[in-house]
Amino acid sequence: MSTEMQVAGKRVLVVGLGKSGVASALFLKARGARVTVSDAKSEEQLRGEIPALLDKGIAVEAGGHGERTFRQQDFIVLSPGVPVDQPMIVQAKQLGIPVIGEVELASRFLKGNIVAITGSNGKTTTTSLAGDVIAAGSKAALVGGNIGTPAIELVPKSTEKGWVVLEVSSFQLETIETFHPRIAAVLNVTPDHLDRHHTFEAYWSAKKRVFENQTADDFAALNADDPECVRMAVDLKGKVLWFSRKDEVKTGSFVRANNIYYRDGGSEREIMPVADMQLKGSHNVENVLAAVCIGMAAGCTPEQIRSAVKLFKAVEHRLEYVATIGGVQYYNDSKATNVDATIKALESFPANIHIILGGKDKGSDYTVLKPLLRERVKRVYTIGAAAEKIESHISGATEVLRTGTLENAVRRATEMAKPGDIILLAPACASFDQFTGYEQRGRVFKELVAGLQVPVSR
Repeated sequence: MSTEMQVAGKRVLVVGLGKSGVASALFLKARGARVTVSDAKSEEQLRGEIPALLDKGIAVEAGGHGERTFRQQDFIVLSPGVPVDQPMIVQAKQLGIPVIGEVELASRFLKGNIVAITGSNGKTTTTSLAGDVIAAGSKAALVGGNIGTPAIELVPKSTEKGWVVLEVSSFQLETIETFHPRIAAVLNVTPDHLDRHHTFEAYWSAKKRVFENQTADDFAALNADDPECVRMAVDLKGKVLWFSRKDEVKTGSFVRANNIYYRDGGSEREIMPVADMQLKGSHNVENVLAAVCIGMAAGCTPEQIRSAVKLFKAVEHRLEYVATIGGVQYYNDSKATNVDATIKALESFPANIHIILGGKDKGSDYTVLKPLLRERVKRVYTIGAAAEKIESHISGATEVLRTGTLENAVRRATEMAKPGDIILLAPACASFDQFTGYEQRGRVFKELVAGLQVPVSR
């Protein structure tokens, strides 16, 4: 599917030295490009990344972006964390310098069929599961993108007959040009990243771009229960596969009497009982339904799909069971970086929840949490930069304690929880005020839980 681009001898600027930026720079240099990397962070902040790049003869600009650096390039590769409306980027585009993202770059070199999965929530679980499903269908399956391994690092392992399953974010989709997934899925669209996209419509449009290069030979999987997904289906070129927890669909996957089915026109196949899933929560039923559509479109059998789903456990940091201590269960949902993900986490437990909320605000409206907080939550423990805003939005719903740090939150919740209660990290915020990412936040939570001394009396 790739239209391999020529990079040898080209002057290329990679902006942003995150995981995908470093991978892109090394990839381009290995193929003979003259590579410069630029990051606003200081040399001190980047000391872990810079030596490996200098070793390979890649020029490094740290502590800001020079105007000349941006002008003297044949093309620019943006890391997902860098906004496309930055003045330097806008200026480069006006000068006619192509600006693409790492996923677009990777797609020019990847062999085989691409599956692209996006949505506000459930991407990581569905991407991991879809990879397992396709592998269970005896097909070579590589998994990466916004989850774990940057797409560019999958290029050497990709094969003409294999599959590459990518989690893609709205930031990555903003910078595509020819990116062409054989199967593309949008799981749901709820307000997120409004600090970056500014309007919901711009965020929605970025998500929809996952379908823009598809043809009539491709598949578009969409959530029939999500009005914003339904709105996307209007002018798609690919064959639309619906998935629904609530209604039977003509083409796609659905639930009837606690069984999952797949229907394609006239024929209907039973896939599996919902009870055979190890995953917790109704949102995970939607993720499984999406994976069923992807598996069937990729040519897997119901038996192969069933075996993969039955074996699949929760992804790390996504409603991950950590431990039971003194009768209290601890769950790590550090990947709940927006309000809708937190709602889904709260819906997974009927009552007696102690929830840790807070971090870096993304322009979110936390008032929508109030009904579930009232109904199911004993106490909220706020941490990080967004604490004050969250407290003002949820005031009156339940008891709130400002604890400042994750360590304090875990300690206070443990002191106050009774046997049968649940302590849940589902912050509804990004982590970058106190952590390097949601993964580090989740790991720290698990370390804190592992280090707990059970109070003698409760």
